[in-house]
Amino acid sequence: MRPFTVLDAAAAVAIAFVFVLLVSRLREPTRRRFNAIFVAGAGAAYLSGGGLGAWEFAFTAAAAYAAFRGLESYRWIAAAWLMHVAWDVAHHLWGAPIVPFVPTSSAGCAVTDSLLALWFWFRAPTIGPRR
Repeated sequence: MRPFTVLDAAAAVAIAFVFVLLVSRLREPTRRRFNAIFVAGAGAAYLSGGGLGAWEFAFTAAAAYAAFRGLESYRWIAAAWLMHVAWDVAHHLWGAPIVPFVPTSSAGCAVTDSLLALWFWFRAPTIGPRR
């Protein structure tokens, strides 16, 4: 397993920052609803790798429930991203990386997803210039 480097972490932080900047452009309630759907889709991405076997299905079902609740609550979207963090760490340590050709992708996703969870915990405030 290739070590997770400072460059890997910096890329993960940059991805989270760009995502937040772009999604901040959406108005409410579109922002919350879009993100609930987005986090559900991100949960389904684990099904393609199968690194943790049948547990992938259980995770996807639980993440879909949290995402559904996120249609009405940013805190549920934050919870869904925290679930992703736990699953990213499990994939990094015991499963296959989420992106097969990037060995540290699951660790990078854990960093990105942690930052997104933090932003959603604070109800996804607008970052950057307002429209």
